Amino acid sequence: MSYLKSQDTYPKITKFLKQIIVGKILGDGHLEKNGTHSYRLKIEHSIAQKDYVDWCYEHLKYFCSQPPKTRLHKDSRGKICEKYTFQTRSFENFKFFADQFYSDGKKTIPRRIIQKLLTPLSIAVWFMDDGSVKSKNTNGRILNTQGFSRTEVEKLCQALNAKFDLHAQLRKQKEGWQIFIPAEDALAFYQLLSENILSCFSYKLPQIKK
Repeated sequence: MSYLKSQDTYPKITKFLKQIIVGKILGDGHLEKNGTHSYRLKIEHSIAQKDYVDWCYEHLKYFCSQPPKTRLHKDSRGKICEKYTFQTRSFENFKFFADQFYSDGKKTIPRRIIQKLLTPLSIAVWFMDDGSVKSKNTNGRILNTQGFSRTEVEKLCQALNAKFDLHAQLRKQKEGWQIFIPAEDALAFYQLLSENILSCFSYKLPQIKK
């Protein structure tokens, strides 16, 4: 399957790729400005998620000049860990995403079009980045959105609920606000995402407990 309409200097972003990019930006992906109108997408995870990074790269490789590589990183506690990372080249056609999600230079949630941008695939990518099970004894699911403000997390809840008939709600944490998908939505949420969740993340979306 070809994911690009062309492979020229500025390859086109297909609908399929757009959904992946939106999911990554909602999650751990980061757009960096490089020039007046050009941006590049940076993706980095722990080495334990190598399969996932390779999956992202496989879909975005025509935008890249180098494959993923490992690097050592010192965390806030001084512990050395291994990261697996790649970044795209800079392209003007990433500007659409920057205009929506980085309007003031900081990652934010666009009120006007966020519902339109949320699809089962984009949510699956977002969940693979930042999702978790509330606990092993419950059906609740979590999206870790602590990097966004309360108002922005409310926008995301409203969009999820309006488009997919869920009952997502805010959940206060010490670091900020999470999105909580209650047990009553467990089956619907599972059906929404399961087709696009990689096997290495099956632990995040286990079978529903009855």
